[in-house]
Amino acid sequence: MKSEKVTDEARRRSYHDACGTAHGLELAGDRWALLVMRELMLGPRRFGDLRASLPGLSANVLTQRLAELEAAGILRRRRLPAPAGAQVYELTEWGYEGETVIQELGRWAARSPGHDPTLPLSPVSLMLSMRTMLDREAAAGLTLAIGFRHGDSLFLARLARSALPIARVDDLDGADAVFVADQPPAVAALLYGGVPAEVLEGQGALRIEGDREAALRYASLFRLPPKAGG
Repeated sequence: MKSEKVTDEARRRSYHDACGTAHGLELAGDRWALLVMRELMLGPRRFGDLRASLPGLSANVLTQRLAELEAAGILRRRRLPAPAGAQVYELTEWGYEGETVIQELGRWAARSPGHDPTLPLSPVSLMLSMRTMLDREAAAGLTLAIGFRHGDSLFLARLARSALPIARVDDLDGADAVFVADQPPAVAALLYGGVPAEVLEGQGALRIEGDREAALRYASLFRLPPKAGG
């Protein structure tokens, strides 16, 4: 049941405009809302996981955004089966469709002269950026399985037919190569910043395990869009 507080807040935020863009902003236009959705794009997360991925977000505001997104039908809560038994938040089928919105907004905003790609980013943000910035023509004909290890977070990207599904996994068995980095910006520096792997490895920021040639071939497939003119 929608709480009266959330419903009243939704009325207050209404643009009273029939445009789908206006309604989209009513649903997910508040500060942090789209980033909460972003962090759920690769599967369910616990409240503490979301806090850790969005360190600038307070517990109170996260609680509010989760309630608003749940009331809008974008996410739901469920309890994991025993022995875990933890409560998690996950996107609904419709909520997952929001990845297209996040991708297109990210691609458009990356063209801003004020965009700073060296700022911190979460592991999920890095994974989604690869799905957004993949040069599909350059990737045509390539089949690669590339793993990513960021602390306890493991992801596997399976490139095939210029598509790039990425999943959170429990192990990286079957990966051709694995990028290991405590901080995702180290991988972003390789993919988007033109920093050579050797430099990042020399700094201790990045390690490549497995087929190094496959890893570097994969890293060459990503392009940031050109900056917008003045």
